[in-house]
Amino acid sequence: MQHAYLYRLFMWFFILLIGSAQLMADDSYQQKRDQLMTLIEKDIVDNSDFLDNNRLSEQVVIAMRAVPRHEFVPQKHRHQAYKNRPLPIGYGQTISQPTIVAMMTDLLQLKATDSVLEVGTGSGYQAAVLAEITRNVYSIEVVTELAERAAKDLKRTGYDYVKTRTGDGYYGWKEAAPFDAIIVTAAASHIPPPLIKQLKVGGRMIIPVGNQFMLQHLVLVTKDAADNVKIRQILPVKFVPLIGKH
Repeated sequence: MQHAYLYRLFMWFFILLIGSAQLMADDSYQQKRDQLMTLIEKDIVDNSDFLDNNRLSEQVVIAMRAVPRHEFVPQKHRHQAYKNRPLPIGYGQTISQPTIVAMMTDLLQLKATDSVLEVGTGSGYQAAVLAEITRNVYSIEVVTELAERAAKDLKRTGYDYVKTRTGDGYYGWKEAAPFDAIIVTAAASHIPPPLIKQLKVGGRMIIPVGNQFMLQHLVLVTKDAADNVKIRQILPVKFVPLIGKH
């Protein structure tokens, strides 16, 4: 009887110990995210001439502070998860620099009711940030292994409502179109016509445009009621190329 009591006492102590360790780890990661946000907000101020803005919207700040970036980074690079830099995720792809993720998300000016398409799921991190703002997120990844891994990581971290698929994002997601916003996370040599077609009137698309070995620019695309497209160059960037049959 006494042995059973001691065993239960030990188990409760073990559970409390594990729980305390988890809470300490969570607090540590949150502190790192807060520190990262300080760097991101400084970058936004430094690039305010390009952005015509010197601060992120509150919803983007909240989203960036909420998403556990370390959960979308391969284990061997996890110790670098909260550095303000891109990191390799395999298959020649990267998880984008947090400043760029915040900047691109902010430029979309999303509302909670918006439907948004992401071209290039990659690690799933950008999709998770979008999903903190709207539950209507669709994400396409051309690399099968990355698409499958990102879908698992999104589900594991509570973003299971993000719709994902494997496919060539150049052609968009016709069945779910039109979209209030489209974000492309790889550089295209030109703006894909299928994506323009799938963008709602008054919608916003953010896409890096340019050759892999030459200057690229982050471009904001809007469309009016007459299907006229307006293009605004934001700032120079460096992205991996958009790949696919196109």
